[in-house]
Amino acid sequence: MKVLMFGWEFPPKIFGGLAVASYGITKGLSLQGDVETTFCLPHPCGEEEDFLKIVAMNQVPIAWRDHDYDYVKGRLETMSPEDYYRYRDHIYADFNYMPVNDLGCLHFDMGYGKNLNEEINNFSIVAGVVARTEQFDIIHAHDWLTYPAGVHAKMVSGKPLCIHVHATDFDRSRGKVNPTVYSIEKNGMDHADCIMCVSELTRQTVINQYHQDPRKCIAMHNAVYPLNEEYQAIPPQRKPGEKVVTFLGRITMQKGPEYFVEAAALVLQKTRNIRFCMAGSGDMMNAMIHLVAERGIADRFHFPGFQRGKQVYEAYKASDVFVMPSVSEPFGIAPLEAMQCGTPSIISKQSGCGEILTNVIKVDYWDIHAMADAIYSVCTNQSLYEYLRDEGIKEVDEITWEKVGLRIRKYYDELIGK
Repeated sequence: MKVLMFGWEFPPKIFGGLAVASYGITKGLSLQGDVETTFCLPHPCGEEEDFLKIVAMNQVPIAWRDHDYDYVKGRLETMSPEDYYRYRDHIYADFNYMPVNDLGCLHFDMGYGKNLNEEINNFSIVAGVVARTEQFDIIHAHDWLTYPAGVHAKMVSGKPLCIHVHATDFDRSRGKVNPTVYSIEKNGMDHADCIMCVSELTRQTVINQYHQDPRKCIAMHNAVYPLNEEYQAIPPQRKPGEKVVTFLGRITMQKGPEYFVEAAALVLQKTRNIRFCMAGSGDMMNAMIHLVAERGIADRFHFPGFQRGKQVYEAYKASDVFVMPSVSEPFGIAPLEAMQCGTPSIISKQSGCGEILTNVIKVDYWDIHAMADAIYSVCTNQSLYEYLRDEGIKEVDEITWEKVGLRIRKYYDELIGK
């Protein structure tokens, strides 16, 4: 089976959970042995894994200006002469009005640039060329940024389209939905033959807010991969007599950072031997620094900034408790990663991962008193801490991407059969 997949992130360049999920899904599919995935990225860094084929959309020509391969070969890093002329043979429209470079390719920022809407449209244009060039059985588009690409590829090829909803704008905006984003999301859903949602919570949002047929909407929970040897070797850095409680993620309104700060202030009214860490970056970071100062807890609060790779697991292993107080979290992989490291987790009841996790403490994001009580209890009750640590490890060890890949393959087969 050949899968044409569109995504905006992929490791080692990680901006959030989307990259982690994209890796997990493609790896889970690859373990089946007979699934070949072609993954299209706006701007790969060249260090992606080799278990799948990466198409650099910023190197796919969409317009020709009488250059040939011999002229441009010094400027092409990954495209062979065969691929060059294969793409050239499938240009199907005059895009010379587009802002292309000397190779006839469009520019994409790495990540989420200021011209994001324009890049989403350009990505879909390139997708049309790719869809006329690659051989595939099914299309899979991740999150709203690539839905237009998936729809275009479907129109060009006639192949079934699966879209993967990792979040909706209702989650990202706390209900203040951007009409442009909503229209892109809904158009993708309307054209999709299958809508995979990262939780039942998200599935209900898709059905009720985007008016989709429940029969084509599926809850497809995320998972985690076993820790690699490097991360397993990271020693626990917890200090006797002092506890560390960590928030790790984007410091934005969706993640509820203010509730974490307010809960920390309540805990520190009872004890001063707990330190709080808010790791990450985002548009609410300065506001949180000011809130910590206003609550008089700056001496027990730390802002280490954005963490990546090994740093993330060092943070988990240095923590006694991990807290994810999200206002609306379609899934949330971070608690699973923390539990892998033996760190008990407290999550909001508004988190999709709570649908498959048992050995965590669940509180409403707005209930700072319940959150504070849970933090205090885990930090002061050794038996509770050990139970959540040991049972949490056992639980997440059973939540694997390989199982997710098998479930996705099952739905692929059904769509192709139809």
